[in-house]
Amino acid sequence: MPNFPDNPLRRMMQRQVRALFNDQARGERPVQRSARGLYSPDSVIWRVHGDITTMMVGGISALLLQMLHPAALAGIWDHSNFRTDMLGRLRRTARFISETTFADRDIAEAAIARVRDVHARVSGTSNDGATYTANDPHLLAWVHVAEAICFLDAWRRYAEPQMSRADQDRYFAEFAAIARALGTDPVPETRAEAEAVIQTYRPELRSDERTREVARLILNRPPPNLRSAPVQEMVMQAAVDLLPDWARKQHGLSGPRLTKPAVRGSTFLLASSLRWAFSGR
Repeated sequence: MPNFPDNPLRRMMQRQVRALFNDQARGERPVQRSARGLYSPDSVIWRVHGDITTMMVGGISALLLQMLHPAALAGIWDHSNFRTDMLGRLRRTARFISETTFADRDIAEAAIARVRDVHARVSGTSNDGATYTANDPHLLAWVHVAEAICFLDAWRRYAEPQMSRADQDRYFAEFAAIARALGTDPVPETRAEAEAVIQTYRPELRSDERTREVARLILNRPPPNLRSAPVQEMVMQAAVDLLPDWARKQHGLSGPRLTKPAVRGSTFLLASSLRWAFSGR
């Protein structure tokens, strides 16, 4: 880990972020970055996945988008304790992304193997009567593309608005390696392919009472403490704002509870502050 200048505010912000993403009761520590992983430090995926605020916003937005697919919703509903441990669910997802992006190759490959093993044991019947399995390549493709486009668009909105189309395409091409290792098909390798894949899934998407309950649980989750409540509310509203209009309508969400300028301005300030806290400058 880099040696940060001794600044009390910086130390406090670092502690809060590390406590949020790591279950300290289980001895979890931040994932160590390595140049011997699946990706190099100069990769676009390192740039996008290394930003705390945009990954939080993109991750929540992706979860809301993913849950519009009946099979994705059923898998979480039937085989996850997210209703009683939402924070644990979000931590596990964040750790998987961090390990596969930044850690040594053996750690990344072990994380992928664990997820494949879990997927092999997840199956059932969705609310519309269709059978599903979590290792279905078609279902995995929806989960992947929703996640990838939300992570990238959160990064573009709050970190790099002028990101080139070439770098956006590189991001999808790099992220494709993890998707394929999980058994995903199809796997988009450009922005245009990702947008086209999302459109092909739209006829399969649904919203019902369970979908709305999941959205309520995500967006109204009690904060870990009172100090973090304003930040959590800001992240949740930025995630709703990031959703495509059609996805917000399917969820029955009219938009963020605050005005768009307020949500985007405050989230931009949060993102800038956290980059400062972890920049070492």
